[in-house]
Amino acid sequence: MLMIRAYHLDRGDDQRKSVLIPDSAHGTNPASAAMAGFDVVTLPSDSSGNTDLEALKAAADDNLAGLMITLPSTLGLFDTNILEVTRIVREAGGLVYGDGANLNAILGRVKLGSLGFDVVHSNLHKTFSTPHGGGGPGSGPVVAAERLAEYLPAPIAARIDDGDGHVRYGFDTPPKTVGKLGAFHGNFGSLARAYAYILAMGKEGVHQTSEDAVINANYILSQLRDDYDLPYDRGCMHEVVLSARTLKRRHGVSALDVCKRLIDYGIHPPTMYFPLIIEEALMIEPTETESKETLDHFIAVMKAIATEAKDEPELLHDAPHNTPNTRLDEA
Repeated sequence: MLMIRAYHLDRGDDQRKSVLIPDSAHGTNPASAAMAGFDVVTLPSDSSGNTDLEALKAAADDNLAGLMITLPSTLGLFDTNILEVTRIVREAGGLVYGDGANLNAILGRVKLGSLGFDVVHSNLHKTFSTPHGGGGPGSGPVVAAERLAEYLPAPIAARIDDGDGHVRYGFDTPPKTVGKLGAFHGNFGSLARAYAYILAMGKEGVHQTSEDAVINANYILSQLRDDYDLPYDRGCMHEVVLSARTLKRRHGVSALDVCKRLIDYGIHPPTMYFPLIIEEALMIEPTETESKETLDHFIAVMKAIATEAKDEPELLHDAPHNTPNTRLDEA
C-alpha cells in the first residue's frame, strides 16, 4: 500500500486517498490501508457473493487510489466479475492490490497479472508450508507489475551481470523505493523454506495442490449442505463457508457450540464467525492433504453434531466435556 501511495504522489495525484475494500476481503486489509494513510471505503457483495459492480462504479471516482481484494474471497468464492472489477478500477486511475491469503486455490492455474492486478503479496504460511504466528516468523513477499517495480522496498536480491560473462546475486535498491520495512531481509529462512517447497513440488505438484484443495472443500460442501446453511448456493474454491444460522434460530445452538463440540470428537475446530458478513459462520479449509477417509470422518462428526443440536442442545451448550479446561466465561 505504501508503494501505491508513492506511485500516486509521484504523479502528482495527491488527492487519491480512497481505497476500496470488498466486505469479503481478508480481515487485515482495512488496517493495512489505514496505516498507509488511506481512507477506507467498504464495497458490499452482491447476491452471488461477488463484488457488487454498481457499488464499485459509484465509488470509482477521481479520489480512487486503489482496490484491495482477496481472490478467492474469504467467502471461499472466486469472483466471476474479477476482470470487470479490475477494469473499472484501472480506468478510474486506481491500482489493484491482491491479498494472496487464498492462493492455495489457484496455484498453477491463474496469472494474477493477466487479471489486472498491479501488486500482490503471498501468505507463505497459508500456501507454501512455512510457519505461522507464534510458530513463525511469518513472511509475505510482494510481487509487483512493472509500473510499480521501482517503488519496491529495499534492499532486494537482484541478479547482476558483471559484463564479463559472470553473473552474481547481490543487493539492489529500486530507484524510487519506499525504503526498508523490516530487518533481516524479510525473514529469509521462511523464504528459503517456501522456495524449497515449490522446487520439491514442481510444476505438476503445485498444479495438483490447488486441484486437490478445491475438490476436498467441494466434497465437504456437497455432504453438509443439507445439515448446515450454505450462504451462497454455488461451488466453492479451497474453503467452504457454512453457517449455523438455522441451528441457532431453531435450537439455540451457535457456531461456537458446534466448534466446542468438535473438540470432544478430537477434531480441531475451524475458523468461526468469519467472514463477518456471514451469520454464525463456519469457515472450513481442509487443504489438499486430507484423504477421503479423514474427510468422511469429519463429515460424519459434523452430521452427528447437527443431530445433537436438535435432540440435545444442552449437550452442545456445555461442550467440550472431555478436556481439562472447558470454556472461558463469556462477559
